[in-house]
Amino acid sequence: MRTSYFPGCSLHSTSGEYDKSFRAVSALLDVDLVEPKKWICCGTTPAHATSRLLGAALPLKNLSIVEEEGFKEVVVPCAACFSRFKSADHEARHDPELANQVEEVIGSRYGHSVKVMHPLEIFGDGAGQVPFAHKVTRPLAGLKVACYYGCLLTRPPKVMQFDNAEYPMSMDRLVAALGATPIDWAYKVECCGASLALTISDVVVGLVHKIIEDARARGADAIAVACPLCHVNLDSRQKDVEKKFGTKPDMPVLFFTQLMGLAMGIEPAALGLARHLVDVSRLIATVA
Repeated sequence: MRTSYFPGCSLHSTSGEYDKSFRAVSALLDVDLVEPKKWICCGTTPAHATSRLLGAALPLKNLSIVEEEGFKEVVVPCAACFSRFKSADHEARHDPELANQVEEVIGSRYGHSVKVMHPLEIFGDGAGQVPFAHKVTRPLAGLKVACYYGCLLTRPPKVMQFDNAEYPMSMDRLVAALGATPIDWAYKVECCGASLALTISDVVVGLVHKIIEDARARGADAIAVACPLCHVNLDSRQKDVEKKFGTKPDMPVLFFTQLMGLAMGIEPAALGLARHLVDVSRLIATVA
């Protein structure tokens, strides 16, 4: 499979381990990832919070580049980028005036021929395009995982059209195919506080506490995520949770692509596992 791949800013910086593990797994599964030439930031929250036109123009410029390069689909791992791509495409389709304004700004007319996909839609035996179970050499048997989707991947449903908005299962099925046990829990689509970590950090600390406490209460050994910002908050705020609530979370938080890599026998260094703030060595030892 050969597909366009939009890493976004986070996967080239703070969440390099997501990019690294996604590339490693894709290479093992013969998925050729092609970055669009001269791609730009999707704008994320600041763009659409500032200007509706800017919030649509930045993602559609990227989709226009992908379209010009001849691809019919683009895989977008970052939940924020995935959300902005889907939202901008939806808005332009339903608002001709906005579409005309975007065309004037970006200097080209996007033909809406590119399907925006998440890696969870690509990987999967049966549901996805690329089977992977045959590559599992070290099943994650005995590992209980809380699959955390966050608030962006599935909402709003009419725009995202991804999984079940309130109780998605695509990551759960993937984790089960790796040999691990996905737990049934209450916080899989709750918000982690996102960028409030920079402005009202106490809110984020409280949300992270609730998310981790519920995962632990249901027996989780680790939390799997699909969003760079979710990973940053859940991984980096555990010391703050300990100070504020007197608990000791010590909960490993991994990208689902890192779990895939571990189960497929890819070395931890090639998956960026040393970048985590919460130590994952004990978890690695259980599946080595």
